Amino acid sequence: MIAPRFQPVRPMSVIVDTFIAPPCSAAIETLFEDEHLLLINKPSGLLSLSGKNPQNLDSVHYRLVQDHSGCTLVHRLDFGTSGIMVVAKNKTINAQLCQQFSQRAVSKAYSALLCGHLAGDEGVIDAPIAKDPAIFPLMKICAASGKPSRSRYQVIELLDQLMQGQVVPLTRVRLVPETGRTHQLRIHSQLLGHPILGCDLYGGLQLPGCEQAPRLMLHASELDFTHPVSGEPMQIRCAAPF
Repeated sequence: MIAPRFQPVRPMSVIVDTFIAPPCSAAIETLFEDEHLLLINKPSGLLSLSGKNPQNLDSVHYRLVQDHSGCTLVHRLDFGTSGIMVVAKNKTINAQLCQQFSQRAVSKAYSALLCGHLAGDEGVIDAPIAKDPAIFPLMKICAASGKPSRSRYQVIELLDQLMQGQVVPLTRVRLVPETGRTHQLRIHSQLLGHPILGCDLYGGLQLPGCEQAPRLMLHASELDFTHPVSGEPMQIRCAAPF
């Protein structure tokens, strides 16, 4: 079962991250490698970067620098999210790839299982997302202070899956974030009324039968960008394990 990661400490209203990542035995899969960059499949349950707590040392970066001493992460995936990440082998490549991300020249798509059956085949979620220290680490939808946030979804299939002895309605979807806000796909799915199965922050453990979901059912399955040296289009695909 996925446990809540954060606990408030009173009376100073300071939020302390008490999360200790359980050991992750899953290996990082290499999808592509050349002298300039790596493309990997991150397993669910592995941090992208090591945490401040020494018990959270294991991470994508920690593992990769053992063999690639100068590598840097161009972007991150949440602890529970699996899938494609691009890793630069030096600072120059990192800067070039970061520029593509900042200029929105990179396209990404995710596979997810949402709680419940969605009506319709596709749609757009256009809702600004804001930080709020009062509910950290959660984000919130806020028209007044939020940054523009837009996601597209496409229904792939409707499922009725047996979980904990109950038949649970689920929807497999393809999610495309057109912006890159923190927790965007997770909070937009909640706003849609169908949180991502296994999402501890935005309702994905609350429906009957979903409480014991083994992981966050979100996987970075598609990544398109331009190779920073050759200029060749890179179209990387990695199917979801669920």
